[in-house]
Amino acid sequence: MNTLKTAVLMALLTGILVAVGGVFGGRGGATIMLMVSLGINFFSYWYSDSIVLKAYDAREVTPTQAPDLYRMVENLAGNADLPMPKVYIIDTDVPNAFATGRNPAHAVVAVTTGIMKTLQYDELAGVVAHELSHIKHRDTLISTIVASIAGVISWIGNMAQWAAIFGMGRNENEEEGGGMLGMLFTIIVAPLAAMPIQMAIFRSREF
Repeated sequence: MNTLKTAVLMALLTGILVAVGGVFGGRGGATIMLMVSLGINFFSYWYSDSIVLKAYDAREVTPTQAPDLYRMVENLAGNADLPMPKVYIIDTDVPNAFATGRNPAHAVVAVTTGIMKTLQYDELAGVVAHELSHIKHRDTLISTIVASIAGVISWIGNMAQWAAIFGMGRNENEEEGGGMLGMLFTIIVAPLAAMPIQMAIFRSREF
């Protein structure tokens, strides 16, 4: 049921994207925005892990550099029948941990020095196991796709707002896309609707 819920919500989010593309640019606009979304998803699929690790200034560790953490991840990954992910540490006092990577064979588990100091060994193992479950169920990929689609919807909304300000796109696109109501849908309703759907998908993957 949780998988079905995620699929339905993702279909709904994609439907909003198609509708927004149609309103803003007619049938051609819907097609173009779908292609843009696919391009963003493709880029996110291949490079999202390196982007987020670089943003956090994470450093990869070896069994020699962090033996306890590495052995913990190795044991938990083995129990879950997962390939051994790369292990990264982020030097910050903020307690946090996350998983990233496009699939289980190219996965990363990252923890902060803050969470390693705050939690006991078994507590940290519970956190790492949770992150490994995201890898096992490919939640990192789903979250990347969802965030990309929602980002495209917001981007189109911003474009439509500027187009309305400068009086662009009012000729044949108004008749095909629904005129002023369609523009209001693109600028206000669609981005506001995309956000709770995105959050609902994230919550379903956390569950």
